[in-house]
Amino acid sequence: MITIFIGYLALTMGLGIWQAFKTKSQSDFILGGSKLPGWMLALSERATGESAWLILGFTGFIYANGLSGIWTGVGCLLGISTAWIFLAAKFRSEAAKYNAMTMPEYFSSKFPKKANTIRVLSTTIIVFFFIFYVGAQFAGAGKTIFETFGLDPFWGQLIAAAVILTYATFGGFISVVAVDTFQSILMITTLVITPIIMLSIMLSEPVNIAAALAKAGPKFGSFTGGLGGFAAGLLIFNNLAWFFGYLGGQPQLNARFMGMKDKRNVKIGRNIAVIWTILAYTGVVLIGLLALVLFGPNAVSDPEMILPYTLTRLFPWWLAAILLAGAVAAMISTAQSMLLVAASSISQDVYKGIIKKGKAKDRTLLNISRVSTLIIGITALGLALTTSDLIYTIVSYAWAGIGCSFAPSILLSFCWKRYNSSGIITALLTGLITTIIWIITGLDKVITARAITFISAMILSIIVTLLTNKEEPANI
Repeated sequence: MITIFIGYLALTMGLGIWQAFKTKSQSDFILGGSKLPGWMLALSERATGESAWLILGFTGFIYANGLSGIWTGVGCLLGISTAWIFLAAKFRSEAAKYNAMTMPEYFSSKFPKKANTIRVLSTTIIVFFFIFYVGAQFAGAGKTIFETFGLDPFWGQLIAAAVILTYATFGGFISVVAVDTFQSILMITTLVITPIIMLSIMLSEPVNIAAALAKAGPKFGSFTGGLGGFAAGLLIFNNLAWFFGYLGGQPQLNARFMGMKDKRNVKIGRNIAVIWTILAYTGVVLIGLLALVLFGPNAVSDPEMILPYTLTRLFPWWLAAILLAGAVAAMISTAQSMLLVAASSISQDVYKGIIKKGKAKDRTLLNISRVSTLIIGITALGLALTTSDLIYTIVSYAWAGIGCSFAPSILLSFCWKRYNSSGIITALLTGLITTIIWIITGLDKVITARAITFISAMILSIIVTLLTNKEEPANI
């Protein structure tokens, strides 16, 4: 089994390094020179969007909560579909119009009056939350490698970080998309084959799924977790709230939209991405529920390890190793893309946009991007080695902090001609502060920060824009 896994890692690193030789400029490093086909960018976006939180975190969430966890999947599916159908083409056209390679650069180019403030604030939010997000991916990789091979999570995380940092540092966007494409195919294979095999096992030994869920506990067979009235509505709303973060608020996903060559490639990418998502989320929900039926609610001490447990119990060792590589693939894909976005914000928005005021040499920018990638990656690894928080929890917080800070600004900048710099700054600050307060005070346990952050940032951003509209003509 370990031979197959080592082969997978070697293949991944080899593919990334091979593609790295195509990276010649800062534009190549950040967006691949906008030369990559739509189908590759779609598969890359899906691999990037669905990280350890989907493969381990959401699978474990379904296993631990039963049918009520499905609402999270519904919220994510609606958000992803909305982003591809209504926002992807707009991202591509706006990026081309303002010659922007990052979200902070787009905001500062479109609303130049407070450009430097927007650049610094945007970059701070991206780097701060992405360190936690990348750390969650490293932690997930360590847990999976430990569960599968018995290797200490410390070494598992070091291995994952070494693979990612090697080719992401040198190849940037081109390497990341190439590896993502391969990993996206591996991930969807895991999420389609696994539930099919589990269903075939259940059919060979007739099992009443409803009865099995009821036996596991009263909450597992209920779409509201056994709750009623207002509490049931709040549970559904909190889980559906993942939707808000997809509305243009994820820089690592938006980079794929911005890198599209033309409208035709956007349509191709949209179709592939939506179909991939439907298959993936259906697979994850089935795996979590069927694991409850086949193994009961106490098969593993850590619910996020139910997928590795299932694969090693049901499949031959060689097939389990290949499918488990799909789980690690999800973590690697997301981590590498986030490292790239964070590093690009430092080089493109802070160094070029503020320090050098647009006059930086391309080779210097490329080197800064590479060094920043390495430093952020090492910092995230340090976090992963010292935290014990669940993957689902960490990603949930980061999702609120990033997605629901940027999403209101993106939507308003696309759709409202009166929008201005003050509105953007308000949305970003509100999103950052609200997320932190909500988590520190524990209010997130009552109503999720993913919803409160988005709603607060949207409302305050609109109010401030209306009050300061005469200060700056919008859409400059």
